[in-house]
Amino acid sequence: MSKKQKLKIIPLGGLDEIGKNITVFEYGKDIIVVDCGLMFPDEEMPGIDIVIPDMSYLVKNSDRVRGVILTHGHEDHIGALPYLFKEIDVPVFGTSFSLGLVENKLKEHGLSTNVKMVAKKPGDIFPVGCFNIEFIRSNHSIPGAVALAIHTPIGTILHTGDFKIDSTPIDGEMMDLARIGELGKQGVLALFSESTNVERPGFTMSERTVGVTFDEIFRNHQSNRIIVATFASNVHRIQQIINAAYTYRRKVAISGRSMMNAINVAIELGYMKVPKNTIIEIDEIEKYPSEKLVIITTGSQGEAMSALTRMAFADHKKVSITHGDTVIISATPIPGNEKTVSRVINQLFKLGAEVIYESLADIHVSGHACREELKLILSLAKPKFFFPVHGEFRHLMQHAKLAQSMGIDEDNIYILTIGEVMELGRDSCKKAGTVPSGKVLVDGLGVGDVGNIVLRDRKHLAEDGLIVVVVNIDCQSKEITAGPDVISRGFVYMRESEDLIEAIKDCARKAIEDCLNKNAGDWNTIKSRVKNKISDFLYEKTKRKPMILPVIMETE
Repeated sequence: MSKKQKLKIIPLGGLDEIGKNITVFEYGKDIIVVDCGLMFPDEEMPGIDIVIPDMSYLVKNSDRVRGVILTHGHEDHIGALPYLFKEIDVPVFGTSFSLGLVENKLKEHGLSTNVKMVAKKPGDIFPVGCFNIEFIRSNHSIPGAVALAIHTPIGTILHTGDFKIDSTPIDGEMMDLARIGELGKQGVLALFSESTNVERPGFTMSERTVGVTFDEIFRNHQSNRIIVATFASNVHRIQQIINAAYTYRRKVAISGRSMMNAINVAIELGYMKVPKNTIIEIDEIEKYPSEKLVIITTGSQGEAMSALTRMAFADHKKVSITHGDTVIISATPIPGNEKTVSRVINQLFKLGAEVIYESLADIHVSGHACREELKLILSLAKPKFFFPVHGEFRHLMQHAKLAQSMGIDEDNIYILTIGEVMELGRDSCKKAGTVPSGKVLVDGLGVGDVGNIVLRDRKHLAEDGLIVVVVNIDCQSKEITAGPDVISRGFVYMRESEDLIEAIKDCARKAIEDCLNKNAGDWNTIKSRVKNKISDFLYEKTKRKPMILPVIMETE
């Protein structure tokens, strides 16, 4: 390899957004991919199920992709893997828990037998193409999280993944700061560090503080049934709930498919230890008095189809919220979910439950590093180049300023843009073009078939409704033989707006006759004229702009 060869860094997601994390590293003929996540749609994307990165660059260069390396098993880091594996055949490397979650995900897509999964442990160093990948033990709100040291022919890249520095983690395995310090002494060419909590001062609280709070709540509510909603992947949180249940001699039932999957994987791989006869089937809860039960459920984000939401709105087949239940929501609303979470909390209160959520007690701690932890990584790694990742633009900017305050040269700090190619040398870094990138929308089984125009139409329909104008025209005489008829959906209730509907018909008739009299009789011209005339008329009358669909049928 030429000494002048550069390392190409291509982020395909995870910048100026929360989620959809995926970064490509390319050297010579070898490409590796770090993480491959999804993000959930916002209110600007009606009807969309999930959003995945545009991976067409990887598909186009599939013969050069040597593997996918996973930092951990959260959806925003593994959720797009099935869509990548449907296009290309490459191995995926991760810790056993991350791969266990990937396996479940691939089974749902009918892919599990085709994908080569290679389990590695923290401390392992292994080749992938011309790169040597090192897993460094980390702490996060999911077991099996690692930071990556990517040893390249031009130097070492340190990628933190999502992390926090927890000195009292549930599994007793603290982040390997000593190894990061060693790498810093040897020389780190570039640091990629997550930015999610850069605006929060100090240190993130230890996961153990939640265990203390759970113990207190269980002690103070010994005559109530307890229902806890949390993230399915937060195995250490679930372990602490089970520990508290065991201490106070309660049985634990699990509700929610993703929760069951995560717990089964964690128990099977030894990440969770559950006392014998503690977990019961959800069907068995009727056999036990309510004060002897704990139900652990999904739905901490107020998702419409989640178990907690169905319980709150009396739509759950097995569990009904009753007066005297204690419901603990052990999570913070993800930005954009505040309203849905609030709605569920309000409904639970209406049903007579006592609801304990983050503003009332320490029942959730973040899995992401605050400012002092981010500074610690910067001071240990001492990178020549710094790239803040995983966050909205303001997070990336604040993290860049933080790095500058830690003595990193401003000229060596880069805020990347999705799709931008950066060429990194031993002493230089420069932009070198772009690759196809962006959001691919998944709606049902359709991947990428819903674009901006379809979204615009959906928003239009949702905001102003639809008017369909149907008319029959004789091809020979160029006269209207039937109609116009008007159908309204989501615009006005037709029975109560007969005068307006008649006025729309008159407007359509005049527009059509005007076209026919002027011999402008091709159907596209007529449709366009009808659409414009009705649109202007309705805006003048109602200040609304419904979608207007003229339908012209020919009679001979």
